[in-house]
Amino acid sequence: MANIGDSRAVLGSRDSGGGGGMVAVQLTVDLKPDVPSEAERIKKCRGRVFALQDEPEVPRVWLLFDDAPGLAMARAFGDFCLKDYGVISVPEFFHWSLTEKDQFVILASDGVWDVLSNQEAVDIVASSPSRSKAAKSLVEAAAREWKTKYPTSKIDDCAVVCLYLDGKMDHERDSTASMDNISLDEGSVADPNEAQEQEPALTRNFTVRTVAGSAHEKALSGAVDAVVAGAAHDQNWSGLDGVTRVNSLVQLPRFSEEKAIG
Repeated sequence: MANIGDSRAVLGSRDSGGGGGMVAVQLTVDLKPDVPSEAERIKKCRGRVFALQDEPEVPRVWLLFDDAPGLAMARAFGDFCLKDYGVISVPEFFHWSLTEKDQFVILASDGVWDVLSNQEAVDIVASSPSRSKAAKSLVEAAAREWKTKYPTSKIDDCAVVCLYLDGKMDHERDSTASMDNISLDEGSVADPNEAQEQEPALTRNFTVRTVAGSAHEKALSGAVDAVVAGAAHDQNWSGLDGVTRVNSLVQLPRFSEEKAIG
């Protein structure tokens, strides 16, 4: 899994304790300017990292001699004015070996994680009346939390994709939702009696492998220790157990200037 920016992937997995509950496992790192390794790179490149007084919880990246642009991410596509000041477009890669307990993956923008914890998001998706409404239910829950926690603030973008891992291809499809197609009414909830839309879908073929007790699992655990040790200041990092974090440069194609063909 490749990640750039501050969106996050969270896995919903069945509790190994036998209680039947769901456990949230954070699969990616939010690449924000306050991550120690990201802040160090930015400062070495003469960029500045600090938060404004009216939003002390949001560190941003600024130019050396100008209080602009205030980017809230340490890695991004297209922010050319900061490319010489430490903001890069190189993704970080994460690896997770699926087991039969892993049920679904939530991909969501930071507007969701600003107001909901990993476990809250997993519980909402797991309790959704249908898979096709899971993403919508999560976006609606995030919108309600924004109104409660930050009543004077504009709701940040909330986009969600729910990917299910059991291969079922009936009307219970993977779901996608965003603020563009979600009603923000307080009473807006998913209706379990609403007719499900039928759409053609591609067949997915994959193999779920159990890695418990294997040498591969031990190698993963050793790799994770280094990640968590470098980021113990943030409790969200505890969700990275079992994830391999690979820091490697991606060879991007270079385009030479050519004359336009008339």
